[in-house]
Amino acid sequence: MMMAHSETVFTPSSAPLEIAALVLPRASILEVASVLDPMRNANRHLGREGFRWRVVSPDGGAVPLTCGIELPAVGPLAAAEGADVLIVIAGYNQSEIATRPLIAGIRRMAGRFRMVGAVDAGPWVLARAGLLDGHRATVHWEDLEDFALAHPAIDVVPDRFVISRNRFTAGGAAPAADLMLHLIGARCGAALAGQVAASFLYEAQADGARPQRPGMLPQARDARLVAALRQMSAHLEEVLPLDAIARAQGLSLRRLEQLFRAGLGQGPAAAYLELRLQAARRMIIDTRHSLQEVALRCGFMDPTSFSRAFRRRFGAPPGRVRAAVRRG
Repeated sequence: MMMAHSETVFTPSSAPLEIAALVLPRASILEVASVLDPMRNANRHLGREGFRWRVVSPDGGAVPLTCGIELPAVGPLAAAEGADVLIVIAGYNQSEIATRPLIAGIRRMAGRFRMVGAVDAGPWVLARAGLLDGHRATVHWEDLEDFALAHPAIDVVPDRFVISRNRFTAGGAAPAADLMLHLIGARCGAALAGQVAASFLYEAQADGARPQRPGMLPQARDARLVAALRQMSAHLEEVLPLDAIARAQGLSLRRLEQLFRAGLGQGPAAAYLELRLQAARRMIIDTRHSLQEVALRCGFMDPTSFSRAFRRRFGAPPGRVRAAVRRG
C-alpha cells in the first residue's frame, strides 16, 4: 500500500483539487450539498475549475438519501482512484451500512489520497478502519461521548471541524460548509471564500474549534440565558440545582426564572427537562443503549419517573417509541 502523503491540501494553490465523495445510504442531502456546492460556487467565481469532484457509493449505484432522493454515483469506491481527497459522508445506520468489505477497501485505499476526511457519522467509518488513531477528530455532537468511549486511541473534541495532519472531520452539514469554505479560503484566498459564503447568504464559522452545539434553543438571545442553557446541556446526566446555575451567571434564582420566561416562554426547570427528554429521545431512536442506560445518561435515576415524563412529552413510553422506529 502506498504511504499517505504528508502535505496538506489546505495551502495556497492554483492547481485543480480533485475530491471523491463516498456517500453512504441514509446520508442527508444537506450534508452532500454542504460539501459539493461550495466548490461549484467557487468555480463560478473563479471562472475556472479550481475544484473537481465525483460521487462514489458503496455498490456503485445511486445512493438513497434520507429525504427520499437518490443521488447518482459514478461507481463504487474504486472509482475514487486518482482523486486528491476522499471524503466519507454518512448519516444514520452507518454501523450496518458500512460493511466490513467497504471498511477494508477504505483502509486499503487511504494511502493513495493526499488527505482523507469525513462528515457527520463518517468519522465512525474512518475510525473503524483505524484511520483516525493518533489524530484529533470530531463527530456529530450527538455521538461524541459514544465515539470517544469506542475509540480511545482518537483525541475526540467537540469542535465544528478538525484538521489533523492528513485527516479532517466535520460534525455535520453546517460544519462541513465551514470546512469547505476554509478549504476554499486556504487555497484561493479569503476573498473568494467570502464571495462563496455571500452567495449562499451564509455566515461561516471560520474557527473550526467553536463548539458544534451552543446548548441553546433557537429563540434564546440573552447572553446569560444562553450560558445557562449551555451549562444545562453539559450536565444532562448529573442534573444541576437551579440555584447553582443562577449563581454561575451571577443571578438570583428569581432573576433566572424571569430570563427564561422572557426568552423562552417557560421556566428554567421546564427548559432543563426538555433538553434531557430530547436527548433521551435521540438516544432511543439512534442508539442501542438500554432504556435504563438512556434514563441514567439523561439524569433520571428512577426508570418509572423517566417513562412517565417521556410519555407525557412525546405521547408514548420510551419502549414503544423504540419499537416503532425498529419496525419502520
